[in-house]
Amino acid sequence: MPATHSFQQRKHSQRRYVISGIVVVVAAIYVLKIFIMQVVSDKYKMLSDSNVRRVVTIYPARGLIFDRKGRKLVANEEAYDLMVIPRQVKNLDTAELCRLLEIDRRTFEVRMKKAKDFSRYKASPFIEQIDKKTYGFLQEKMYKFSGFFVQNRTLRKYPYPVAAHTLGYVGEVNPTEMAVDPYYKMGDYIGKSGIEKFYEPVLRGIKGEKIVLVDVFNREKGSFENGKYDKPQKPGLDLETSLDLDLQLLGEKLLQNKRGSIVAIEPSTGEILAIVSSPSYDPNLLVGRVRGVNFNKLSQDPLKPLFNRATQATYSPGSTFKLINALVGLQTGAITRDSRFSCQGKSSVPIACSHSHYSPLELIGAIEQSCNPYFWGVFRTTLQKTSEGNIHKGYDIWRNHVMSMGFGQTFETDIPNQARGNIPSGNYYDRYFGVKGWNSLTIRSLAIGQGEILVTPLQLANQAVVIANRGFYYPPHVVRKINGVPTKYPRKQSTIDPKHFDTVIEGMYEVFQGASGTARWYRLEGIDACGKTGTVQNPHGKDHSLFIAFAPAQNPTIAIAVVVENAGFGATWAVPIASLMMEQYLTGKVTRTDLLERMTNANLL
Repeated sequence: MPATHSFQQRKHSQRRYVISGIVVVVAAIYVLKIFIMQVVSDKYKMLSDSNVRRVVTIYPARGLIFDRKGRKLVANEEAYDLMVIPRQVKNLDTAELCRLLEIDRRTFEVRMKKAKDFSRYKASPFIEQIDKKTYGFLQEKMYKFSGFFVQNRTLRKYPYPVAAHTLGYVGEVNPTEMAVDPYYKMGDYIGKSGIEKFYEPVLRGIKGEKIVLVDVFNREKGSFENGKYDKPQKPGLDLETSLDLDLQLLGEKLLQNKRGSIVAIEPSTGEILAIVSSPSYDPNLLVGRVRGVNFNKLSQDPLKPLFNRATQATYSPGSTFKLINALVGLQTGAITRDSRFSCQGKSSVPIACSHSHYSPLELIGAIEQSCNPYFWGVFRTTLQKTSEGNIHKGYDIWRNHVMSMGFGQTFETDIPNQARGNIPSGNYYDRYFGVKGWNSLTIRSLAIGQGEILVTPLQLANQAVVIANRGFYYPPHVVRKINGVPTKYPRKQSTIDPKHFDTVIEGMYEVFQGASGTARWYRLEGIDACGKTGTVQNPHGKDHSLFIAFAPAQNPTIAIAVVVENAGFGATWAVPIASLMMEQYLTGKVTRTDLLERMTNANLL
């Protein structure tokens, strides 16, 4: 027993020595570490006090945006955000800071609470987008405001107040956007609409970071460790758009004081030359500290200047759609260029004509005269030819041909917020009339582009492209190069044989050049243009004025669609506007100054 007790005592004694040794070693390590941090190394001494080290985000310059001729559409200008780290705010002269920032005490308290709610230890914006004058005054007094510092960044600037809907705008990132992409932090900016949003990943660049030292007076004293731990920023990439600034400026001038849109496309590439929506707004209104106030004003404006009519508004295509029915009729063999249908003018049934003309007409004459009964005959014959006793089969064949030309769908390109339009399905009519309750007579309005058909101005312009190209198109798009590298989109082929387009084009030629063509008053001297007018019934007021065209007739370089809401006949407003646009693009100037003045000064609001 005594031997056992002695053994246990020795064992406990050894454990005490081991534990004591471990404690001594650990303590020695900590003492040595503290000695090195406080005496030997200035680095750790500086890091021990967060007041002397500040991590500053270096925001890259956002990529610039140019027109097709290299003219700058979107630039950058320097701006400043006042940042705050709430935990470091001490002995603050609140009254003087509020005076410098031109804010009241209540605003100061609200903003400080917001910063504290975000984090007491991390920097967040206190006042965004300070102008240069205020920044200059602040810099002289920053030593008085511990916990505050100025963050350099850039804001967008628009040298020309055009294409606001297409270019889009930039705004402060919201919680939802931060949750989707961890790249963004509170106070960052992000593209909110237009190509600013679509190309955000390439425009934004890559943020950098630098660590600076500040003294007890909140003054920067240089970089930490000579920038050893800094991260360089990488500027955003530049975009070259397909827009022609001169054409865009003219289009916006022509549509001032009107509701409507213009879309002009280069047929061989699908590049959008001009895209106008009116009423519009100056994109500079949505930049800087006034953005929120201006956005609310624009949102509440009854004219809806934020609404992009070129891509989001939908209309019945009216007589412009007769060209599509002609192409489908030719493709299915329901008609030939020599097929004739009679017309009794305004007494015609079941669809009346808008005017009297010779009868019976052939296809080219029907396009020139825009004869309603003729195209009712085309539509009826097409469904009879393809249905084989089953209206669903014939209608589906017709619909598939129509959709192959870009209708009833959005284009998968860099144009956001597109409306699909509507080419109704057979199932829609089954639900509305019953499976056996409808036929070509029931849906006869489709023959002249009325009824349930809805298209966007962008789709109308693409229709002109498809015809100009004899059956194919490239999806309409706005950006042609990213940092000098061309963008590429796949060629889309319609289901219509190229040989059928020549007949329709001949009819469109007569619209401009024929003795009784509806666009003859605005033909272009020395340029063979092709077009088709449309006067579209509007249940909410006066008819809409529509026109599509392309020029020259051979090897066309511009295709265009114009919509002027509540303006009456297509030939009265849409035709002259399209004619002036084509003249500007094809010749580099407008010579018909009287017409230009009349279109510009007209107020249809």
